[in-house]
Amino acid sequence: MLIGAHVSNAGGLPNAVDRGVERGCEAIQIFNQSPRMWRPTAYSEDDFAEFREAMAHSPIKAVMIHAVYLINCATEDRDMRKKSLTSLLQSLRVGAGIGAVGVVLHPGSAKQGDVPKAIKRAGKVIREALDETDKCPLLLEDTAGAGGTLGRSFEELAALLDASGGGMRLGICLDSCHLFASGYDVRTRDSLAEVMDEFDRTVGCDRLGALHVNDSMVALGSNRDRHAIMGEGELGEKGCAVFISEPRFDKLPGVLETGRDHGSPAPEDVTLAKKLRTRGKSNRRRTKR
Repeated sequence: MLIGAHVSNAGGLPNAVDRGVERGCEAIQIFNQSPRMWRPTAYSEDDFAEFREAMAHSPIKAVMIHAVYLINCATEDRDMRKKSLTSLLQSLRVGAGIGAVGVVLHPGSAKQGDVPKAIKRAGKVIREALDETDKCPLLLEDTAGAGGTLGRSFEELAALLDASGGGMRLGICLDSCHLFASGYDVRTRDSLAEVMDEFDRTVGCDRLGALHVNDSMVALGSNRDRHAIMGEGELGEKGCAVFISEPRFDKLPGVLETGRDHGSPAPEDVTLAKKLRTRGKSNRRRTKR
């Protein structure tokens, strides 16, 4: 796994690379605009070129964009649907401009409504966004399952991919905290292997494009999205080491979203993640002997 962190790009896109380097990142994730506002940040081709140059001269191997939280592709409201599509298009265009491995998207929420119908609505918006853009992949993120959010199970993720057209640019981003909250136990090698076998059967590991590495404040199957600092939650250092060292995650970007820098990942969080990766791989090798 390419270990990294979500970093700020305040002051310009290249600053995100600098902040990633300061944290010892091998991968970074950014917002392409304020995550809680519809107004997009205007970027020029020069901005994109400066970012790509900064990446080329850094040890960072991958960048992901996280789409804004306001997007709800499953909404029944026409105005919200239009805003969601416009924002998603902007994220995909910025992703193409900076050479992102993908835009990570929360697919949406059915609220109190019918889930299959909500999946169909979300798929229509996602398919339209993909049809109007090119190059940048779109990675649907699994959810903890609170509030009617879509993607709480591998079956729902598979249905979302199908409703969205099933094209090659579609993929999945798995979040360790969300998996755990949805009832998928990722704390031991055996249980994680079973989870990933199920994912492969239902969705396909070839669809896996990125990971979010977050500990969980809440218990298995709680359906609550509460990130904890790595090693301090229900997964603990042992569980995080298992997740980070999973062989099927090799070479995929895995970013921390929570940490000791006022809630954001700090250099010591990235350092700990790398230590846990080494520990987890060592334990796996020892078990094989």
